[in-house]
Amino acid sequence: MDFEPTEEQRAFADTARNFAQQALAPHAAQWDEEAHFPRDAIARAGELGFCGLYAPESIGGLALPRLDATFVFEELAAIDPSTTAFITIHNMATWMLGTWGSEAVRAEWGAALTSGAQLASYCLTEPGAGSDAASLKTRAERHGDDYVINGSKAFISGAGSTDVLVLMARSGGAGAGGISAFAIPADTHGISYGKKERKMGWNSQPTRTISFDNVRIPARCRLGEEGEGFKIAMKGLDGGRINIATCSVGAAQGALAQTQTYVQERHQFGKPIASFQALQFKLADMATELIAARQMVRLAASKLDRQDPDVSTYCAMAKRFATDAGFQVCNEALQLHGGYGYIREYPLERLLRDTRVHQILEGTNEIMRVIIARRLLAGAADALPR
Repeated sequence: MDFEPTEEQRAFADTARNFAQQALAPHAAQWDEEAHFPRDAIARAGELGFCGLYAPESIGGLALPRLDATFVFEELAAIDPSTTAFITIHNMATWMLGTWGSEAVRAEWGAALTSGAQLASYCLTEPGAGSDAASLKTRAERHGDDYVINGSKAFISGAGSTDVLVLMARSGGAGAGGISAFAIPADTHGISYGKKERKMGWNSQPTRTISFDNVRIPARCRLGEEGEGFKIAMKGLDGGRINIATCSVGAAQGALAQTQTYVQERHQFGKPIASFQALQFKLADMATELIAARQMVRLAASKLDRQDPDVSTYCAMAKRFATDAGFQVCNEALQLHGGYGYIREYPLERLLRDTRVHQILEGTNEIMRVIIARRLLAGAADALPR
């Protein structure tokens, strides 16, 4: 078992770190303050391949292992978790389109999405279907060579500012087996967007509801076979949980780095506060939790790359642990900055606000515990191989 990154992984991390310092760091606070969606910066990330990291090569993606993608996302999130989180969502939607889309859909959207010239939103959550995604009510009725879609989606990242919607809708009966997936132009007649939500964090990406009123799309827009939508959505969420966990690890790394510098520069009682043992212990615990979270995320990513039978359980564990630990590290970093951490001159309060939602989305951490417990109880003592 080798824990050392490969030369290629280090190269991707270095490239991402340099990009984050040059393209994200000077503007992240302003984007947060003004709730500005930085499409230009995301397009620049696309020029480096960061908008199609694990999308198929057939649509212009890099087809990287999920493990390699974590190195990129972590470096970006250390500077700007909000913008990075959207890039991860776009990667997930692009991968779905490239993997299950028809030849026509891939030809129409693939290269534009992997390059970052156009962007995608992932539309699963509804006002009444969050954790219980299989109960979604948005319908896609077959009418000859078309589908007609009616319903609504909620909390959709990028909604109103993206070009493609990867949508889960009910094309059949009740339950998971009645759901199909579609790739829909975001400006299709009958689609309307709600107000931009005012949020605690994630302010550099818009969040809106989406309404579908007799939206007619050709059947070629369907991803995969009819009734495969829930399976596609869950495969996407395994990777999405790794992605958002990685964003928490990155934010925690950024917060820890800021704190390491601050405690050596800040003096109280005639000496740097880094000399106080109580603060040293806090730093040690922060670093330990961060490294543990990073290794759990990388383990889950490697399981996904190998298509391990228990991959969903490992992704749930990584998401639960890393998002809790990442938020706690950011919170401790703010505490060690004292009053300075609470003001916007320092990035700590932004990192804290941006990471809080990670414990909720891609399945709440309570749902992650349900997934893990069910697997443990189903297999008793030998549920997870040692």
